[in-house]
Amino acid sequence: MENFTATSVDEKCDEAKSQGDRVVTEEEWLRKWQTKNIGFHNEEGHPLLRKYLDHLLNGRSGLKIFFPLCGKTIEMKWLADLGHHVIGVEISESALKEFFTEQSLSFAEETVPEIPGAKLFKSTSGNISLYCCSIYDLTSTVTGKFDGVWDRGSLVAVNPSDRERYAQLMLSLMNEKCCCLLVTCAYDPSKHKGKDILVEITAVYCPPFYVPESELKSLYGQYCDIKCLEKIDSLSNRPKQWGLDYFWEVLYLLTLK
Repeated sequence: MENFTATSVDEKCDEAKSQGDRVVTEEEWLRKWQTKNIGFHNEEGHPLLRKYLDHLLNGRSGLKIFFPLCGKTIEMKWLADLGHHVIGVEISESALKEFFTEQSLSFAEETVPEIPGAKLFKSTSGNISLYCCSIYDLTSTVTGKFDGVWDRGSLVAVNPSDRERYAQLMLSLMNEKCCCLLVTCAYDPSKHKGKDILVEITAVYCPPFYVPESELKSLYGQYCDIKCLEKIDSLSNRPKQWGLDYFWEVLYLLTLK
């Protein structure tokens, strides 16, 4: 296993800048769900969330926990079953409906008066609320503020040019005691240019994008204490197909100062 340090990651910052103009449109995201090109979806759940759940909960119960760009993440049901209220946002309506179907949960569909065109899918039990809209349409007026955030595959998926906007939105949604578990990806960006090839041989930009620790600190460091909890080797077949010889997932804990 390759020895990993934050310094070794940040040596790649110059190459990371080459991804700065990468853009994935809403249409491309929807196409991924329509064509089931969703290698980013983890069918088994993420081991780091289970391992570090206590850091997210921080001794609290009945939390309001946010899943940005939630897709059909299975941990939403797990946390709801533990007594928490889960709120997610996702642009793909089919992803949200698949979540409820695959988890055998009944749900109701509502409109969202504050967001034209948005839909809200709520479990019959009332403890899972998933918004179908752009994440940038959400405000604390709509959702309230959150006690916890699980950001696995969200910061690394937004367009690099939107990261500042994204971070400011997330900060506005965190209450004063909020704990955020955030996963970034570390790899050699010179070997993965941020593109994927679909079946129809159309090249589109493909997250996860590389987010060095220095940029994470630039986005959140003024407002949050940032602690690196663990780095795990996640070099699977998918990143190998991109030409990568190492791929790390890095878990951080963010708490408001």
